[in-house]
Amino acid sequence: MAKENIAPTKSNLIRVKERLAVAEEGYDLLEQKREILVMELMAKVEQVKLLERDLDARAASAYPALKRMLIVVGRERADRLSRNIRYQFELREKQVSVAGMSLPGLEIKLPEAELKYSPANSFAECDETVLEFFEMLKVCTELAAVRTVAWRLAREVRKTQRRVNALEKMVIPTAKETRVYIESSLEERDRDSFFTSKLLKRKAGKK
Repeated sequence: MAKENIAPTKSNLIRVKERLAVAEEGYDLLEQKREILVMELMAKVEQVKLLERDLDARAASAYPALKRMLIVVGRERADRLSRNIRYQFELREKQVSVAGMSLPGLEIKLPEAELKYSPANSFAECDETVLEFFEMLKVCTELAAVRTVAWRLAREVRKTQRRVNALEKMVIPTAKETRVYIESSLEERDRDSFFTSKLLKRKAGKK
């Protein structure tokens, strides 16, 4: 690892030591942060897996209900009924606190499931289908929210890892090499000064 191209002076040695101390402290803090972020990310990944299994289970229940409804009601009548149904969904970004950081997440507010067609046109299969797909939609929205946070966490882990690598493989080794170089240069200079001083005293004593 190359050292810094600076003069081997005591003042520069002090500055290099200070930078090295700050870099090593920063490395420790970033490494702790990275470990916490990785743990949080793993927890979110497990949560995603559970929600995906839940979603698969909901889909396995909802789509057969839809198929039964289409058989009983018929496609054309089901299409006419669906045109009169409108729901309002609220989707917005919100800040989520994870590992002491504020990350942008996703918040989705679902309306209550209502059976909006007239009782005369109502079928048990229609009611079942609406309720089944509402339950599946709830899992979908929760999964989307958790995945958003997990993606942000993964990006933060990569960013922190790059900083850790930069300190570990570049900043700290360079500072250490520079410190060793300056210390060696100063020690050599002190030895030269010491021998020069002794030599001058000997010459002065012979006069």
